[in-house]
Amino acid sequence: MTTTPHGGPDALGVPRWDFSTNANAVGPCPSALKAVQQADARHYPDPAYAALRESLAAFHAVDTARIVLAGSASEFIGRFTAWVAREGGQRVWLPALAYGDYAHAAQAWKFERVHDPARAHLAWLCEPSSPLGEAEPFARRVVASGAQVVLDRAYEPLRLNGRCSLEPAALQQVWQLWTPNKAMGLTGVRGAYAIAPERAVAEARALDQLAPSWPLGAHAVALLDAWVSPSAQDWLARSLERLRDWRTGQRELLAGLDWTVLPGDAHYFCAAPPRPLDTPALRAAGIKLRDTTSFGLPGHWRLGVLPPEAQSALAAALRRAEVFE
Repeated sequence: MTTTPHGGPDALGVPRWDFSTNANAVGPCPSALKAVQQADARHYPDPAYAALRESLAAFHAVDTARIVLAGSASEFIGRFTAWVAREGGQRVWLPALAYGDYAHAAQAWKFERVHDPARAHLAWLCEPSSPLGEAEPFARRVVASGAQVVLDRAYEPLRLNGRCSLEPAALQQVWQLWTPNKAMGLTGVRGAYAIAPERAVAEARALDQLAPSWPLGAHAVALLDAWVSPSAQDWLARSLERLRDWRTGQRELLAGLDWTVLPGDAHYFCAAPPRPLDTPALRAAGIKLRDTTSFGLPGHWRLGVLPPEAQSALAAALRRAEVFE
């Protein structure tokens, strides 16, 4: 069975010190966790998700008709690519370094990858980007290309510095994809949504029609409802302060071990070790990192920011590896 490379649990279970995913390590958000635990899984959700659509639209100050619900970001990526293909799209533009599902969906629909966004029918952006956690240098050019542009904002709620490179007017011209489970520290609950461009209500309706019945279960509805609540947003704002402190310590730790640490604005960053890693030994020690080869960045690892206890465990494991070389 072939699987897409990803961080998180594997055949050995849940890593004790999991640097490989980008969940908010301060979490889970207490109010979001309580909402998920209390979700009524005995019944189907409203198939139209009327109340959820209204709360998400109010949170973003957009018309309810612009909200498109999705089973996950990956489900939306596949569905959106299928829709563009159905409408005659044949060419895709992708960032040089990007989440592999963009390319995977494009390949499944036989899109040609082009380097000039002006030739593309579909274009993907992500800010803060993954794996680097930076702004996309071609963002403005891509928005002006005339393609169907999706801005993946999975990590925007966890941005620790910097700002989106697109101004508010430009954001109204693109599809904005949100996956709050990372910010809430509950990545096991799958659920996402997109905001259609300002004049794309008909397109949003077409995407809804391509979705299966009930793309969101009761737990996803509970998570997304909780995400827009004042209590969850207040908790998130407080968590960012802790993540900033933890990131400083984690970057300094790796630099002190002669890693090359790359810059970034998010709660994760990439770094290159001074020598190849013994990943089985690290995994046996309960530590998992994210190899960025599948993103297009071989020789580097993406590390989510974890608390000092996890950082100490990482440092000890890396030092042991040096001793036994």
